[in-house]
Amino acid sequence: MPLPSFHPGQLVMVDIPGKTLAPETAAFLRDHRVRAVCLFRKNLGTEDEIRRLTADLAAVLGPKALIGIDQEGGSVIRATCLPQAPAAMALGAADDEAQAEAVGAAVARGLRALGINWNFAPVLDVNSNPANPVIAERSFGADPHRVARLAAAWMRGSLREGIACCVKHFPGHGDTHVDSHHALPTVDKSLAELEALELIPFRAMAQGENAAPAVMTAHIVYPQIDPMHPATLSHAVLTGVLRQALGYQGVVITDALMMKAVYERYGHARAAVLALRAGADMPLAQGTAGEQAAAIEALGQALVEGDIDEDAALQACARLDALAERFPLQTVPYAPEQRAADDELMHLAWARGLCVLRQATPPAQDAPLRVITQARVDSDGVSEAGLPASDVMALFEGFANVEYVTLNDLSALEPHHLPEDGRLNILVSNHRARYAEGARVAQPHLHLALWNPFQVLDIAAPAVVSWGYAQGALRAVKSWLKGELMVSATPPVPLP
Repeated sequence: MPLPSFHPGQLVMVDIPGKTLAPETAAFLRDHRVRAVCLFRKNLGTEDEIRRLTADLAAVLGPKALIGIDQEGGSVIRATCLPQAPAAMALGAADDEAQAEAVGAAVARGLRALGINWNFAPVLDVNSNPANPVIAERSFGADPHRVARLAAAWMRGSLREGIACCVKHFPGHGDTHVDSHHALPTVDKSLAELEALELIPFRAMAQGENAAPAVMTAHIVYPQIDPMHPATLSHAVLTGVLRQALGYQGVVITDALMMKAVYERYGHARAAVLALRAGADMPLAQGTAGEQAAAIEALGQALVEGDIDEDAALQACARLDALAERFPLQTVPYAPEQRAADDELMHLAWARGLCVLRQATPPAQDAPLRVITQARVDSDGVSEAGLPASDVMALFEGFANVEYVTLNDLSALEPHHLPEDGRLNILVSNHRARYAEGARVAQPHLHLALWNPFQVLDIAAPAVVSWGYAQGALRAVKSWLKGELMVSATPPVPLP
């Protein structure tokens, strides 16, 4: 290898197959000296199985190991066995920094109990675009200062409990109408425009005692800064803006290079090299073992040929070493009483974020109801699977007269699905997509938006917005339907 002090595998985060560490996977990690693994839903079994997996990984990855996960809250919560945190936008609706800090700490305690030391959260994206297909309720809101305040509080809680945070997605994914998992978005804003909105939270957490330990990049082209490369691969964005203009000195990790926005244009190997040249420290190179090996080998070859600066690579390794030393892998038992308190905290936070729009009122318990929802909502690979119709039905337990209508695709709702026959039509949106044009003339008596809050822009009806469908959110909605919960939160994004 070109640098005797480290191996290029130390700069790459990979994923692994299965819920156990297979011998061939362990051998691959050892042979390539990989120190960082990202866990996904496919890796997570029972809590005991997760702890065995992380213990086995720690033994293979070594003393400076990093095990990462996306445990944001809301719909992006991989370890569903833990107390389920509210979506960021639910916390934004309550606008309580102490609550946000307590939630961040509780999330960290759960991850620490599983043997995980790096969480790719909180989200710093300012959701200024209601058509955004991938951020929405994952953001704390549309006001960059509120986003900065609440994200900083959430992060303080996490850091205090010994879990590293990774804020994302730099320099901002909130104004896109394209999901970078599927295509390459473009945000045509000048640096001055970004400074006035998107960069405010990132600047607030770039330096000093509030500095985030790590930042994740966005696969988005900002043509007024770099017309050729997405931010993940752009020297102008990562070095010029993040490192130099904002003065950030922490770890920079890429979003997953397997996402189509990057993979279809560059492939794993070339993208890994370009990311380090741009100013990143760690490419997130998921994929097959062959693709992961190709990324590591490409970095080694680039070091040999001088395509990557040796001093920059050593600095990247040093930053990752420092992160692992500050947040060492440790499995701390989750005391039952603490876990119960954290679960109740999450439920309370969900309830405090519930929003009522257009003077919505609960239906009478004896009123004849028609509940229209989607039969099932599969995971899209970013969010967990949506609420199935059976769980929607459970919201109306205790109501005397309920007829249920399940559609295969709720976004294609038509007016004839809501007949005017004396029943109160209650539309329960358990899916994430915005409604199609045909649905927008439908007039339910009540709209329960259990996921994407911007769906209430499509349906002009009294509405309740829960920002998600975790147990705490459902308990809050059910309490409201029964007339037991008073709601006072205000949406942190413009809604009618």
